[in-house]
Amino acid sequence: MRTAIRKMGNSSGVIIPKPILAQIGVETGDDLDLSLDDGRIVLAPAKRHPRAGWADAAKKIAESGDDALVWPEFGNADDADLEW
Repeated sequence: MRTAIRKMGNSSGVIIPKPILAQIGVETGDDLDLSLDDGRIVLAPAKRHPRAGWADAAKKIAESGDDALVWPEFGNADDADLEW
């Protein structure tokens, strides 16, 4: 596949077709790592922290009221007595 370098403001860029983005598992707005390898430009999905976004997701769950204990009989009352 061929593509042209296009003017984008004060920079230049390449439009990456959606099917190619899908093949590497990224979508618009995701971060990419950019590097050079033997004269080639290499784009790869940026490595994400395994728990990235968990805090925001937990906050949304709590705000929606869907944060009840799944097993209420296993509450956190005795957590202070646990030794790790």
